[in-house]
Amino acid sequence: MIIRANAISPASSSSFLVQPWFVVLVIAGAIERLCGVATGVAIERDWVVLLAGINRPIALAQANAVLNRIDLLCEIAGASIFGILLSKYDPVTCLKFAAHLMIWSLPVMVGLIWLINNNFPGVLDHSKSSQRCCKESIEGAVADTGTMADTIKLGWKEYMQQPVLPASLAYVLLYFNVVLAPGSLMTAFLTQRGVNPSIIGGFSGLCAFMGVAATFLSTALIRQLGILKAGAAGLIFQASLLSVALAVYLSRSLSQQSPLLFFLGLIVLSRLGHMSYDVIGAQILQTVIPPSKANLIGITEVSLASLAESLMLGVAIIANDVSHFGVLAMLSLLSVVGAAWMFCRWLLNPTDEQRSLLSF
Repeated sequence: MIIRANAISPASSSSFLVQPWFVVLVIAGAIERLCGVATGVAIERDWVVLLAGINRPIALAQANAVLNRIDLLCEIAGASIFGILLSKYDPVTCLKFAAHLMIWSLPVMVGLIWLINNNFPGVLDHSKSSQRCCKESIEGAVADTGTMADTIKLGWKEYMQQPVLPASLAYVLLYFNVVLAPGSLMTAFLTQRGVNPSIIGGFSGLCAFMGVAATFLSTALIRQLGILKAGAAGLIFQASLLSVALAVYLSRSLSQQSPLLFFLGLIVLSRLGHMSYDVIGAQILQTVIPPSKANLIGITEVSLASLAESLMLGVAIIANDVSHFGVLAMLSLLSVVGAAWMFCRWLLNPTDEQRSLLSF
């Protein structure tokens, strides 16, 4: 569809949006995104627990770290390779290469899952006892009406009743931070200030590599502090560095190169805390949530995180001026501080049920 769009003559925005090929492209993109989310939740929140073992926290931490490490390295490699290809070939050739790569990767992925199931027979099948705890209630609620609205309502109900809700909400709150993080808004801000493109590229690259470093750090933190204190350490570390970064911005000294580099360096280092909690928060849910509810609660959490990010991007669109960057940065910082406060408050005041499930 994109290749066809590149081949036809440019049209106005209104006629562009009603073209059949554009509608098909949007629908295909939405389906691909939904399938990606479903696959990610199934593998990262369910299968990895069954393979590593729910009662083996260090092994589970290492498995989560490896998954995140591979994911981040593939993102870095993919962006780099695609950039090199774009510098040598036209966009249509690059898109054909990407499409062929995706098509060929599908049977490889299916084959690897089949191989896991053959080498570890039954490990990806939930036991009857684990399914029975909530299977009847879930199937009954959905079967009553069978509508999408009731399924969403059920997911929300199960999500709000989970015993580690504060840890999950802290994860969602972090996605409100779309300004003091690598992304389109930070790139636009730096470009508007006339920052050298090499500095912008270096900033994005260092943030990505900090994500990889965090996968090693999270495992070490869990081994040394335990999973809950490790999560608190990651959140406090991120909130502290972003507070200093915002103070540097408010000092209005970013017109000089040294304060600007210090500002960007603080954001780069804060990614260690963010990505560490990304791994640790997922493991908290993996440890506590029953396998029969893992997919439902996991998808609800991912949906809320996407909604949080979309809301902040909507606020940024409404602001629509670089002069409002400070307000957006303040909102981003408040979300991170709120996440750290919520998690630490929960850590200091657990319920009896939470004490029985986790070591406080």
